[in-house]
Amino acid sequence: MTEKETPASRQRVQNLVLAGVLIALGTALSFIKVFDLPYGGSITLCSMLPVMLFAYRAGLKWGLGAGFTFSVLQLLFGMDGLKGISGATVAGSILLDYLLAFTVLGLAGLFRGRVRHRAASFTLGCLAAGLLRYLCSFLSGWILWSEYADANFSPLLAGMSGQKLACLYSLVYNGSYMLPEILLTCLAAFLVMQFAGSFLLKGTDV
Repeated sequence: MTEKETPASRQRVQNLVLAGVLIALGTALSFIKVFDLPYGGSITLCSMLPVMLFAYRAGLKWGLGAGFTFSVLQLLFGMDGLKGISGATVAGSILLDYLLAFTVLGLAGLFRGRVRHRAASFTLGCLAAGLLRYLCSFLSGWILWSEYADANFSPLLAGMSGQKLACLYSLVYNGSYMLPEILLTCLAAFLVMQFAGSFLLKGTDV
């Protein structure tokens, strides 16, 4: 260790490198789609998990920073979906569908140190972060994309119209891909932390 290098600065460099690797991995996994919906949204190969893992390992501040960086990349790759709509809808969608929706993944370490079982702690954090992303998507669909509400999308929506249709449509539409994605991510999170947690968290106080 050089005179200028301290444990804190070395940890900062390690976090930056690891964040870059895991954000890149999450971005790559977001292109592997198991299921794709016509108006946006898809079930991916656990694309949220790398950022969530970094958040659990590095803590809240670093996790939110990684989540925000991931959100910007998702926005850049999703710009085509924002063409041909009003400026207000674009601004709202950028905030709810991208910046907030993916930044909240950085909260996956929420239960770190609060739940003794490490795999359960990480899984609960992933569940909370995933549900917050779902909430962002739901609010976006309800507030910004209500004109696309389709009563034929699900039998649950038959006979509905107006704001009630928009609300339930967004809940069902976004739930059709977000809930499976969250469950898949939580299952993978539990297995990864249960069997490789000691290696993945090496050098931390978890």
